[in-house]
Amino acid sequence: MGLAGYIVRRSIYTVVLIYLVLTLNFILFVAMPGDPVAILASSLRLRPDQVEKVVKLFGLDQPIHIRYFKYLQSMFTFNFGYSYYYGGRPVAELIMERLPNTILLLGSATVFAIIAGVIIGAVAAYRRGGKFDVTAITASLLTTALPTFWMGMIFLLIFGVYLHWFPLAGAMSRPPPTEFWSQIADRLWHLFLPGLTLFLFFYGSFALLTRSAVLETLTEDYILTAKAKGLDDRKILFKHALRNALLPLVTTAAIWLASVIGGAIITEQIFTYEGMGYLIWMAVARYDYPVLQATFYILALAVIIANFIADIIYGFIDPRIKY
Repeated sequence: MGLAGYIVRRSIYTVVLIYLVLTLNFILFVAMPGDPVAILASSLRLRPDQVEKVVKLFGLDQPIHIRYFKYLQSMFTFNFGYSYYYGGRPVAELIMERLPNTILLLGSATVFAIIAGVIIGAVAAYRRGGKFDVTAITASLLTTALPTFWMGMIFLLIFGVYLHWFPLAGAMSRPPPTEFWSQIADRLWHLFLPGLTLFLFFYGSFALLTRSAVLETLTEDYILTAKAKGLDDRKILFKHALRNALLPLVTTAAIWLASVIGGAIITEQIFTYEGMGYLIWMAVARYDYPVLQATFYILALAVIIANFIADIIYGFIDPRIKY
């Protein structure tokens, strides 16, 4: 089977997987305990006739098979319905308000973590047993083991409360600056502490994975041949060893980049950073099922697509896979 057939097969698997995820997502929220309409009616003190209108608005009075097919249609068309809590606002509108903040936060933290982790891990593997290797691995294990909420609170306490260098909450100042460059500077000011927290937590995983993968390739015969030819150490490490250790890194990077869509729930809640993670946190606390259903679907879709792209990249990196 050639590369074209490999791509077609993976595409079929991806479509089937998306359908199964959608079905599981529907069953999950139908089976969940609690009545969000009753909670909403109690908090807003709705009359019985108003409760009936809310039930009809969200289609909760219809048979479950009708709700299922309407749910599939809504998910495939990205028409996620209306929020229980946010005054009946469209869920898609809520997501689009917060998605750019999350992409900026997790995207920048993940990209920098991948770059730093791959370089540090590769160099540590090449200098196995040396001071750089011991220091790098110790730091990676430490930052990966520390909880993000603990690091976030420490950074808030030191840099926000004591030193007043960075803000304590929010993705932008209120009201936001009017000038373009001032807005960018304000966003970066609010972004630094949560971004630093996630970077320190992420990069250790990539450093450890890269070191492990490169150590395996350094024992191969072609590495010994490259050394015997007198090639430069940097060329041996990055052109030969690291290139052949990319497969597990591609998978990990694809999944981590896909998780950007879902947001970092704990970190965004600690810093009150108005992104997707904070939206999910508040939706859980308020039984806002339409928001949770939509965000879970988008997160699962992002992971599935990222894995599909990683599979296609595999076919180009390692020609043996397509066969």
